[in-house]
Amino acid sequence: MAITAAMVKELREATGAGMMDAKKALTETDGNMENAVGWLRTKGLAKAARKSGRTTAEGLVAVVVDGGKGVAVEINSETDFVAKNAEFQQMVSGIASAALGVEDVEALAAAKVDGKLVADLITDKIATIGENITLRRMSVLEAESVVSYVHNAATTGMGKIGVLVGVTGGDETFGRQVAMHIAAVNPAALREVDMDPAVVEKERLVQTGIARESGKPEQVIEKMIAGRMRKFVTESTLLNQQFVVSPDLTVEAAAKASGATITRFVRLEVGESIEKK
Repeated sequence: MAITAAMVKELREATGAGMMDAKKALTETDGNMENAVGWLRTKGLAKAARKSGRTTAEGLVAVVVDGGKGVAVEINSETDFVAKNAEFQQMVSGIASAALGVEDVEALAAAKVDGKLVADLITDKIATIGENITLRRMSVLEAESVVSYVHNAATTGMGKIGVLVGVTGGDETFGRQVAMHIAAVNPAALREVDMDPAVVEKERLVQTGIARESGKPEQVIEKMIAGRMRKFVTESTLLNQQFVVSPDLTVEAAAKASGATITRFVRLEVGESIEKK
């Protein structure tokens, strides 16, 4: 039986399933609408689709390191209760391990865990756990040495904040101290040249407005702006920040004293920038 667009539309509206899933269901059931609904329910797709619009701002960040490569993966759920669920944590662990073999989140969704596509694994878990679950993002870091740290860990290798630090030289203890610093202080970039120009310009506009409100002469205002921008950059860049372990040193000075060079870092925090309803 020929499957028409109208039939696909009707099934999608009835179940909330995706277009391709609805079309496949109709094809598998020879266009029988009732059987197609049953097919989708059997696969867990109808139930999962109905949950797809729900906000997922909780969940876990998992970090995995293998030699000179580390990955951090964020997988979200609707509630923190699910993030503490052993079944959810097992899924996150498997997906994070699979992430070592890919370079971006799209490739990760198409990777396999125990013979099943990650995208399908998540769909199945939505159906069994009963909450919307999303594979939000991942970051890859490669360096001579990669050190990881998880803050507020739910179990080994996963928690609310995951950090990776790329280091040349030094030792693992120092690298872990830097990772803990990053988790706590949340620097915007490694150094000034790595900062987002849009963020810097936005801050400059704010500081310009504040300075002009003072009513002081133009030359004084320019110095005020320059001084405040230097402070902003210092506080925003990892290498210029005061090291939490040794506040009398900057992170860069502490690295030098330890014989290390910090080359890059990654920090993922669960639900970052997601507006909670």
